[in-house]
Order: sequence, then C-alpha cells, then structure tokens
Amino acid sequence: MIPSVEREDIAALLRWYVEQGIDETIGEEAIDRFAAPPPLAAVVLPAGGPAPAATPALGATPTPASPAAPTSRRPTPAPVVRAPVPIESPQLVEDARALARGCDTVEALEAAVRAFEGCALKRTAKNTVFADGVAGAPVMIVGEAPGGDEDRLGKPFVGVSGQLMDRMFAAIGMSRERDLYITNILFWRPPGNRTPTLAEQAICLAFTRRHIELARPKVLVLAGGTAAKSVLDTTEGIMRLRGKWATLALDDGTTVPALPTFHPAYLLRTPASKRQSWSDLLSLDRKLRELGLR
Repeated sequence: MIPSVEREDIAALLRWYVEQGIDETIGEEAIDRFAAPPPLAAVVLPAGGPAPAATPALGATPTPASPAAPTSRRPTPAPVVRAPVPIESPQLVEDARALARGCDTVEALEAAVRAFEGCALKRTAKNTVFADGVAGAPVMIVGEAPGGDEDRLGKPFVGVSGQLMDRMFAAIGMSRERDLYITNILFWRPPGNRTPTLAEQAICLAFTRRHIELARPKVLVLAGGTAAKSVLDTTEGIMRLRGKWATLALDDGTTVPALPTFHPAYLLRTPASKRQSWSDLLSLDRKLRELGLR
C-alpha cells in the first residue's frame, strides 16, 4: 500500500499540473523533448543502383566480401532534391513589380492581377476584388482588403461599411457612379478578415502603386491605417495620420496629394469618430475646389 505521505505528494503534484494547464495525457510514457535526435535513416539509393550490404547478426563472424564483378554500366547519379520555394518569397514581390510595370492600361493590370498566383490569399478567396466606380475619376479611394460581402460579389466596399462610405461622400455631393474610383491594397479577402501580413501587403502593393499611376486620380483618399501606412510607407498610426495631407511620389515620377482618414468599418464600431471623418470630407472638398474640380 502506498504510504499516505506519498499519496499527498502525488495529489499535490496533480493539482499543480492542473493549475499549469496540464489537464490530460496523450500517451502512456512521457516524451523527453530535450533528448538527442535519433540517427538519420539510411540513404535510399535510386533505382538501378547497388543494393545496400546486409548487416551481420550480432556475434557472427564477418564474411569477406567477394570482389565485385566488372560492369559496363555507369552509376546512376543521385537525384537532386531542391528545397521548396517559400510561399511568401521576396522573389514574388519582384515578380509582381515586374508584371505591374508591364501593364500600360487599367484593363491590362486587372487581367494581370486576376492571373497572378503569387499571393496565397487567392487560394482561400472566392473572387478577385479589383475595383469599382469610374476609372479616371478625380478621387481614388484605397482601402485595406475585401470583406465577406466584397469577396462574394467581387466588388470593393459593397457591404455595410461600403454603404456608410457612399452616404458619407453623398453628403459632399459625390458618388461612385460619377466621381469616385475605389479599390483596396489587397485584391483577395484574408481568411476571417484578419489583418494582412506584411508579405501579403508587399506583394499586392506592387500592383496597387501601378494601379494609382494608371488611374491618374487628382486626389487619393486612404481609408484606414493599413492602407495609409502601406501606401505612404510609414509606421505612423492612423490616429496621427488622419486628416493630414501627404504627397505620394509614384514610380513614374508623378505625385498625387493623399488624405488618410478612418475606415468606414472603424466608424461603425466607433460612431463618435464620425465627427473627425466629416472634417476630413470637408478638407477633401476644399482641396478639390482648390484644384478647380468642383
């Protein structure tokens, strides 16, 4: 019989396990994660090569190997094993940039984006969400990424937040059917609407910058912190960037005034911030009037 002291110690140990989150076992024996790894398995020779020598039984006297018979066959070279290319390889960013530079029209760029397979987000998305509105409109809006409604319909800003955005711009006399051209820095919905990774942003941003060059807007509106930081290449948060005009220098040497503002989805969660967004819209209206576009 186990002494009572030992049982108390075991009970105390089990309580400690539970407090540390260890509440189940998955095997009869514990695994030593710090033990030395087992020796590597024997190399499998390619077909047609010599067979491996048999291992003599323990205690047996080794038998001298008979000389190999001469053969005219050349040994088969070992197959070359290449490491798989990481899905977020930096080379994919360069490929996207080269592909984007080769597009001379918005239509050609859209076709290139739809055919591009270098972004892993495309594998989980239903649709490629490229743009909506009027290409060549004076105001181009760049958001973050498609949501569930956008992924389903294949158009940006068509969900609840997009409907709020339409009402916001209607308040200063603008609409996507006449004055706006709308896109995102990402063309595919991240699973679960998660924040896109820096690699995903870098791959898609190559197309987005070329998109801005080809659309040639007079004013750029950056909706949300992710879009503002990516396009302007800054680490400042949206709270600091919002409402402050910046100048975006594009790769073709042109510049465009850019206004960061809150994303409509943020305004749905924080209605008190609509006052600041209204101030941004008035600033946009003044800028368009200064440019002679209103």
